[in-house]
Amino acid sequence: MSVVSPPLAGGGLVAFARDLAYRVVAEPLEFWLHEVAPTFSLSETLAEVVAVVDETPDIRTFVLAPNARFRGHRAGQWVPVDVEIDGVRVRRCYSISSAPGGARLSITVKRVPGGRVSGFLHENARVGAILRLGEAQGDYVLPARAPARLLLVSGGSGATPNISILRDLVARGAVPDVVYLHYARTLADVPFAKELQGLAAVHPSLQVVLQLDDGPPRDLAELVPDFADRETFLCGPTGLMDLLRRRWAETGAIDHLHEERFVAPTYARVDSGKTARITLSRARRTLTVTGAESLLEGLERAGERPDHGCRIGICHTCRCRKRSGVVQDLVTGAISDAPDEEIRLCTSVARSDLDLAL
Repeated sequence: MSVVSPPLAGGGLVAFARDLAYRVVAEPLEFWLHEVAPTFSLSETLAEVVAVVDETPDIRTFVLAPNARFRGHRAGQWVPVDVEIDGVRVRRCYSISSAPGGARLSITVKRVPGGRVSGFLHENARVGAILRLGEAQGDYVLPARAPARLLLVSGGSGATPNISILRDLVARGAVPDVVYLHYARTLADVPFAKELQGLAAVHPSLQVVLQLDDGPPRDLAELVPDFADRETFLCGPTGLMDLLRRRWAETGAIDHLHEERFVAPTYARVDSGKTARITLSRARRTLTVTGAESLLEGLERAGERPDHGCRIGICHTCRCRKRSGVVQDLVTGAISDAPDEEIRLCTSVARSDLDLAL
């Protein structure tokens, strides 16, 4: 395990003494304590896998016991997860499926065909494995006062943040008028199916509605007649979300719809046909990227390994300061031409030569 010394304030003899004390005392102490308690760390949020639950044939829940550095989460948020694959640390972001407030948290991961990290977790994250976590993030959360009429809509692993929201309401004993609507191929593909049935039996204000591909097709208005009047939280595959979003827009209720997407929104890349010269001021290196690739893609192609996570502009792990130059945001289309602006490498393309604080 490698330990990185914390940044030092000041300089000279005081800084040297602090650095020496850290290396002589704290660093060896952390090493030996880590041998006894695998999740102990002064510098990292580590979590031990304490249980693994198969939810569906391709969705698995990992119950984690984090160390004291984890600051908790709000229902509906996600957490960055770092794993080491073939000697390279890789980060992905997963929604937390547990309710907040406990000593344990859980992430529920769907194995994606060809997915590097989801496949690794399904194959290797057994009880006793140690994962590195970031801070919980995201604004797919209920307001301080839960809506009187709530609709949770999901498909596939999009059930993950919604079950966290529902579990939180149950834990607080404050289940309002809730409809939990989930789209799936078959009943066997519905995550948390038994738990949902049990909760609906105990809480009369909760209605669980399933739309299954092997059952009769039903329109949204048939499934939830008052959907446009409910505060709605929607998470699932892009096709399903785009389809349902149009229904809310058609009814004029789009302001009541809250969305969480696991993939980037669809956008058209406009290739400028030009290459741009990128200066990495900290690395003291210059390279070129094309007008058809994101800055993250261009940097990776040139052998750089900038920090990144979701690759779709959500987690902000790849955020860096643009000292000068012009970039365009692939998601919003906005042009950034002012100096010293924060940009996201994964959703930005160069529209001129750039100087980046990397």
